[in-house]
Amino acid sequence: MFIVPVTPRQLLPPSHRLGHSSVQVTRLGLGCAPLANMYRELTDADATATVDAAWHAGVRYFDTAPHYGLGLSERRLGLGLAGRHRDLFTVSTKVGRLLVPEPDGARGLDDGFLVPADHIRVWDFSADGIRRSIEGSLARLGLDRIDLVLLHDPEHRLAEALDQGYPALHELRAQGVVGAIGVGSMRVDALRRFAAATDADALMVAGRHTLLDQSAQDELLPICLERGISVLNAAVFNSGMLAAEQPGAHLRYDYGAAPAELVDRARTIASHCLRHGTTLPAAALAFAGSHPSVASVVVGAETPGQILRNAALLNAPPPTGLWADLARVGLLRPDTPVPAPGPTAARPF
Repeated sequence: MFIVPVTPRQLLPPSHRLGHSSVQVTRLGLGCAPLANMYRELTDADATATVDAAWHAGVRYFDTAPHYGLGLSERRLGLGLAGRHRDLFTVSTKVGRLLVPEPDGARGLDDGFLVPADHIRVWDFSADGIRRSIEGSLARLGLDRIDLVLLHDPEHRLAEALDQGYPALHELRAQGVVGAIGVGSMRVDALRRFAAATDADALMVAGRHTLLDQSAQDELLPICLERGISVLNAAVFNSGMLAAEQPGAHLRYDYGAAPAELVDRARTIASHCLRHGTTLPAAALAFAGSHPSVASVVVGAETPGQILRNAALLNAPPPTGLWADLARVGLLRPDTPVPAPGPTAARPF
């Protein structure tokens, strides 16, 4: 594994406040699904090393969920953050899936995560379900509070999430139990419903504002900007297709097999990056953070090398000529906001 060295740095203050809350996030966030044995097994020590590397790179925002490895992601994130001053980092987790013990399933493996299937996920966006979910997350994380709570994939129970789940989070925020609230999903239509109908602080947009999919740009990102809702741009590599300098058909796209036309598109973008002296992952990260509504780019990593590389790339954006080149050949919409010229190395994560 090639590791990009990152010079040790002093802690810099988080750079973006979420919505109208007091919760702040760094420009780069660590997505912690890969820490939960997503597609390959890790040890607790492996996971802690990745959290340590993120901290070393200046990352102070960490996102997790009970769904990831049936709670393993939360437990490992808690281990990685143990001993660090609680006021120096921000954690988000999600609600909507309760973990219910399933002793008979422990002989098998959970789908998508290489963990014993000793629990099942039960959809529950009720007020009681949300409180129970938060209590379970706090216990697994070993923390005294959760800064940001997101309704997770509410499109599966949209009416319940809107009518019960969101009001429950609204009340918990008013009581000071959580600092900020919002929604996380890959579905632009569901996210837009919450952006228009609620006073959410943040929306986590997964895979819908990337170099391969800009569907969030039409209606979702503008309404977030108008209403002061912060966007947490996640899955910006579309599950791996944009993470490689030379993308291939063996890479995943949105957690599944990549369509041939998207592989070809990614390869074409990569060739333009090469001509401009940069790489596809560098362009993907720079683009992901360029819209003015985006408060943080949340990137998953399973090794220290991955998060250190991403941190270094985000601080070394591609030449501005790349964006005009991509727009000229129809690989980027001409009305797409692109990164401003100039280095970002002095900007805190």
